[in-house]
Amino acid sequence: MYIQYTMDQLFLPMDLETDIPENHLVRVVNDAVNRLSDSIFNAAYPGGGRHSYHPKMLTKIIIYAYTQRIYSSRQIAKAVRENIMFMWLAARQKPDFRTINRFRSERMKAVLETVFAHVLELLVQEQYVSLDHYFLDGTKLEANANRYTFVWKKAVVKHQAKLQEKVHTLFQAIEEAENEEDAVHTGADLPELGETSALTAEKLEQAVKHLEEKLSEKPKDKTLKKAVRQLRKDLLPRLQKYEHQLQTVGERNSYSKTDSDATFMRMKEDHMRNGQLKPGYNVQIGTENQFVLGYSVHQRPTDTKCLKPHLDHLEKMLGQKPKTVIADAGYGSEENYSYLEEKNIQGIVKYGTYHKEKTRTFQRAMGKVDNWSYNETSDTWTCAAGQTLHFRVERQTVTESGYPIRTRHYLSEDCSQCPMKSICTRAQGDREIAISLTYLRQKNEMRERLRSEEGYRLSVRRMIEPESVFGQMKNNRGFRRFLLRGLQKVSLEVGWLCLAHNLLKKATMAEKRKRDQSG
Repeated sequence: MYIQYTMDQLFLPMDLETDIPENHLVRVVNDAVNRLSDSIFNAAYPGGGRHSYHPKMLTKIIIYAYTQRIYSSRQIAKAVRENIMFMWLAARQKPDFRTINRFRSERMKAVLETVFAHVLELLVQEQYVSLDHYFLDGTKLEANANRYTFVWKKAVVKHQAKLQEKVHTLFQAIEEAENEEDAVHTGADLPELGETSALTAEKLEQAVKHLEEKLSEKPKDKTLKKAVRQLRKDLLPRLQKYEHQLQTVGERNSYSKTDSDATFMRMKEDHMRNGQLKPGYNVQIGTENQFVLGYSVHQRPTDTKCLKPHLDHLEKMLGQKPKTVIADAGYGSEENYSYLEEKNIQGIVKYGTYHKEKTRTFQRAMGKVDNWSYNETSDTWTCAAGQTLHFRVERQTVTESGYPIRTRHYLSEDCSQCPMKSICTRAQGDREIAISLTYLRQKNEMRERLRSEEGYRLSVRRMIEPESVFGQMKNNRGFRRFLLRGLQKVSLEVGWLCLAHNLLKKATMAEKRKRDQSG
């Protein structure tokens, strides 16, 4: 009547493979990692000590864990003990969570990108990707850091300036309190502090030591004693703290005390709906056929400043650069366009006003330089009202990365009698414009490229490329917050996540190919 059931003779099959379906994802992971050369992992193991678990085995179980939404090293170790798929990958070995975490976040830091590149080569060989089109986009992921332990650069600079001013005021008070002979000696040392803005902790340390020497000669000088105590116990430590904070924040606007590499950014996932900034990282990926071709992690919230370092990192990781880069308007800038031209990469990258240019309101706006005409021969601009603007001066500004931008300034002859002036400008005098002719040329070329048949097709395709990958990572696999801290370890997490995504996608595509062939 019933299938025989007893709890007295439980046993696992000697060969776990019999319980794993032929087309199961775990077999795809196993096959892909087995095809890697053992020499790839040599950099992770310098030698010496007791025998280690095989790196291929640990790589397999971590990648498979990420495909199953398991990211905690303790949960991975638990799955290796209890889950048949993990048991099969680990050949019934049982690495503990410390071994798994150490391998994931420390040993593989010099190897993971090589593993990623070799897996990508397998995808190219099997014609899943071609590396011809590179669809670039970014997303912000929250760091594993306290949301309220923040340090803001503007606040540190403000406090540092007040403290420096307080130190100078204190030294002036010491001079006034001493007699004429001591004031001469003290005054000789004070110029070494420099101006308020140039006062450093090192200079203040030397000045405090000098005052301590004087105090040893005049131990009953209460004013000097009080000043030395205040400098040593309060002002000097605070100045050292401010300098350390400014060194940590670098060119960023903020950082978190619990993860100093994380920057406070505005996230799309705003559950409180109050626009609160959270510590996070800007993750950039490039895709083709929804496979991840390259990844990088940045501390800047704006995508514009991430294109150059991302593509440089990609060329270093893969040994080649993509033929065509497709990105949205967040990456459109003169510096990025010039970079793509220098690298001989075809760019299909929108600029900020690309979509606005198509609206009737924009086309009818008299004050928009885009609606004016330029005479290259005479180097003059003619506004919508017919006024001529002549070249006045050329200025150069340099971006944070060192890229020079030359802007030419043009001034109209006389706008006082123009009936359209109130519509054209709010300036009291004549209309002046600043134009980068290089950027103007690049925008015209990009506009033609975007409106071509291929450019339009690739721009539309971009909407379903990296956005879909981010959706699968965040929603389908629940990765919305990093587990590790620090830029290097966070980059490793993204690498593992991208590896898992590619093999998961490969399994899906392989199954689809089989169905198409059989059908």
